[in-house]
Amino acid sequence: MTGMTIPKARNTHSPRDLDLPFETHSISLTHDTAIEAWHIPAQPAHGIVAMFHSYAASKESLLHPAKALHDLGYSTLLVDFRGAGGSTGYDTTLGVREADDVAAAVNYIQRQWPQQPLVLYGVSMGSTAILRAVAHAQVQPSAVMLESPFDRLIQTTRHRFEAMGLPSFPAAELLLFWGSVQQGMNAFTHNPVAYAPNVTCPALLLYGAHDQRVTEQETQTIFARLAGPKTLVRIPNAGHELLQLSAPELWTEEVAAFLAQHSGR
Repeated sequence: MTGMTIPKARNTHSPRDLDLPFETHSISLTHDTAIEAWHIPAQPAHGIVAMFHSYAASKESLLHPAKALHDLGYSTLLVDFRGAGGSTGYDTTLGVREADDVAAAVNYIQRQWPQQPLVLYGVSMGSTAILRAVAHAQVQPSAVMLESPFDRLIQTTRHRFEAMGLPSFPAAELLLFWGSVQQGMNAFTHNPVAYAPNVTCPALLLYGAHDQRVTEQETQTIFARLAGPKTLVRIPNAGHELLQLSAPELWTEEVAAFLAQHSGR
């Protein structure tokens, strides 16, 4: 009834654990807030992929996909959203203010590595933040790769209650209302399906066939509304999880083909 307290996700591993060279960067948001990122360079690089993690996670969760991208010849920038890992803060808005973090990371990349094609990759909440950043912050990457974004926040909240065997109505509505009051936003309007038509760049949308938090129909709805060239990939035997770990060969094959065609290299 009073809400859950989830400890701030910490980074206990680094690219060094996968024998990857890296530098730690701090990207200022305001005078007292900043997000932390790891830059893993590839030599030579076909482009750079900015990577954004899921809810209740940190950038260390992206290490294995980053290694796969490094092997494909792409530099990466793994970003901690505010409230996670090495970034300041302790709370989350499930992709709303995190979209500003995406925009800040993109601006930073364009200043630091201006000649490299830029691809955005997100997992769950990270995908949602990317979609919102494109729609509301005029972020314009060369391409986007999205894993398991929810279509509407109210819908994914209902799925959470259902997964616990609890009635979703009116609990989901009450939870979003109270979260809106706490965070000073309207959570009922946080709907990636409404952001999707603003994505005119090439998009790769991946999802798990057994995802209980985002249904196949919801994924299809988002995919249908993406406005640019697009590819949909269904990962068999996977749920709502990091898909590169569920099916590394299939994931790498699909990502490599997409990047070769659409990354702008």
